[in-house]
Amino acid sequence: MKYKTLKRIRVIISLLFLIFLGIFFLDFADAFPTGVIKGVVFLQFVPSALKFFNVFSLIAVGFIVVLILTLLFGRVYCSTICPLGILQDVISFLKLKLNKKQKRYKYRYLKAFRWLRYSILAVTLGFLFSGSMLALSFLDPYSIFGRIISDIFSPLMTQGNNLLASILNNFDIYALYHIDPFPPHAGIISISIGFLILVGWLALTNGRLYCNTVCPVGTFLGLVSKISLYKIRLNPDTCTKCGLCEKACKGGCIETKTQMVDFSRCVGCFNCLQVCPFSSAEYSLNPLYSPLKPAIAGTSGVSQTSGEGMNTQSSHKTNTSKRKFLAALGMAFWGISRLGKAQELVSHSATKPVKRENPISPPGAETTERFNSACTACHLCVNVCPTGVLQPAMLEYGLQGFMQPRVDAQAGFCDYECVACTEVCPTGALLPLKIDDKQLTQLGKSHFVKENCIVETEGTNCGACSEVCPTKAVYMVDYGEGLKIPEVNNDICVGCAACEHACPTLPYKAIYVEGNPVHLDAEKPEQEKVKVEQKEDFPF
Repeated sequence: MKYKTLKRIRVIISLLFLIFLGIFFLDFADAFPTGVIKGVVFLQFVPSALKFFNVFSLIAVGFIVVLILTLLFGRVYCSTICPLGILQDVISFLKLKLNKKQKRYKYRYLKAFRWLRYSILAVTLGFLFSGSMLALSFLDPYSIFGRIISDIFSPLMTQGNNLLASILNNFDIYALYHIDPFPPHAGIISISIGFLILVGWLALTNGRLYCNTVCPVGTFLGLVSKISLYKIRLNPDTCTKCGLCEKACKGGCIETKTQMVDFSRCVGCFNCLQVCPFSSAEYSLNPLYSPLKPAIAGTSGVSQTSGEGMNTQSSHKTNTSKRKFLAALGMAFWGISRLGKAQELVSHSATKPVKRENPISPPGAETTERFNSACTACHLCVNVCPTGVLQPAMLEYGLQGFMQPRVDAQAGFCDYECVACTEVCPTGALLPLKIDDKQLTQLGKSHFVKENCIVETEGTNCGACSEVCPTKAVYMVDYGEGLKIPEVNNDICVGCAACEHACPTLPYKAIYVEGNPVHLDAEKPEQEKVKVEQKEDFPF
């Protein structure tokens, strides 16, 4: 009975994590308390570790809490805190409930695939230590979950909101309002859909196979869990080898015939503890720390424990050289991660082609290089951006910045009064900025292309770029014959891209922002003083 309560507690906590993170990624109305989400993201392993080492902040110690929990109880992170793991459990649960013929889980013991698990972990660490986030961006479970929600479900929810708002408006009900959709590039969406299909299919067929073969976080925590204080074991004195625990094990780590539990692959779902009719599945003190000696050699209990230890040692010896080799191989891939230049954003012929040499990195990035080395492309900042100017990159940053957010003037502009993205970044890739500091941070510089401006090509006034510029870095000057043409003062330009977004010329823009690889300090714009003429007498 105590194990049933333990599982209920785990399920409740895991659902809270999933609901809070899901709502926050879908919160286009900015109605969810930021403090709550910071507490939830605090315990996400990869973002917390990156923020700790990038910002050297003591408040980003969530990954240390996860390590302590793993050392005590095993991989409870995977079943209780990780949103991608919880999503897989939900998919498995729905399959069980929708299949009326199947009354309980029917999993089986799976091979460990150690060579695959440790190879992926070694390559991921190789990229990470070389300064590239490419591998981790693809495989971090929190970031995968974020992209699935932001790139797939968030646009669908926006369209649903707009449809419902239109229907309600016909009845003079204005509780909902229209939201401009900002769907990411089709290639980015395809990757997110691909991961959802992969993870969902593996969850439906083999439980947590993804977590125990592909996920580098699961593999790393599995290594730590080998020395955890408490472990799940089968009691050979009471176990009847009925196989119920093996069929209920999502990790595929219980082999009933040998009464063996590969605890490095146990995700802490506690299913085995709940279904065992004889309480033979025990959650007890690790024999490494038990004052009692192992049972007499030759008994089934000893053969299980000693055999597991021997297999662990031999596996360690066998895989050590492989890990070193693959880590070196990951280092060799460093060159690949540095390939590529900023993609040309416009490619059709017109009066004068415009090529952006450097992409515009978001506020708080400080430098493009630092940003690329810390962002895992979870797309949380993309989702909270109120103007939709932050969009996932294809090759604008090069290969090393694939899927990482950039300022896309075609989608929107960076709001002069907004710092939302800097407040939610979980990895420290975007540092927190106050409004006053953000308004003096120069993300890039505006460049005016007279040959593309309609004042030059069509002989008509426009001024759209000047009207939207928040600092008046773009202003209008006389051009003759009653016309005015833009000029740019880059000393006070902050690179928000409002001018580029508003420019009506196609297919090339008459004004565009060239990103600063290192964010600079802009001068404070002069405030126009309003002169009030004083009259000698009151007008009444």
